[in-house]
Amino acid sequence: MNCKILIVEDEEKLREVLCDYFSSKGETPFEARDGLQALELLEENEFDAVLLDIMMPGLDGLSVCRAVRKTNDVPIIFLTALSDEEDKLLGYELGADDYVTKPFTMSVLYAKIMALIKRSRRNVLAGDRIQAGGITLELSGRKVFAGKKEVFLTPKEYGLLCCLMQNKNIVMSREQLLIKCWGYEYEGESRVVDTHIKRLREKLGEHAVCIKTVIKAGYRLEG
Repeated sequence: MNCKILIVEDEEKLREVLCDYFSSKGETPFEARDGLQALELLEENEFDAVLLDIMMPGLDGLSVCRAVRKTNDVPIIFLTALSDEEDKLLGYELGADDYVTKPFTMSVLYAKIMALIKRSRRNVLAGDRIQAGGITLELSGRKVFAGKKEVFLTPKEYGLLCCLMQNKNIVMSREQLLIKCWGYEYEGESRVVDTHIKRLREKLGEHAVCIKTVIKAGYRLEG
């Protein structure tokens, strides 16, 4: 299937074993040694699934999951030594899709991840598409097309475009876009939206003309 899988695990040897196993299956593994590095990779890349250790120093897996779910619906499997039911329930509440408890069998772990990926890709239907100004979004597959050409966006760029297209012909303020794409807890400068819109326009090329700047108000996507 050649899927991009992010493996977040602080134990170096286990991380290497997991990467080697997924590579041998024809997948493309990416590795993160901690939660902060994982969020950085998720900021700039689209993954088909995330294998996420819970017990990590600094930013733990639960915190990473909470942050990811504000803007991203990528399938997440927790890799954990915890077996307490309350911990699992908390993980599901935060948006985890499944658990694998250590020690585990590689074949079972692989089967679970592939099943989740297939499920997430299964519903790319006509009713799952949004179109405007020559731009097409396939929501379940998180794919973007400018004309007939597929455009590869970062999660934040995708979130901004999705928000604008879902609110076609409506002015969206920078504050509204920040809340939708960065979450309520974001405390940075609202002009970060302008930077991402600029990059989004560059990637969409001539099709970006439908994204209008509304002075002193925000942005509007005209359909």
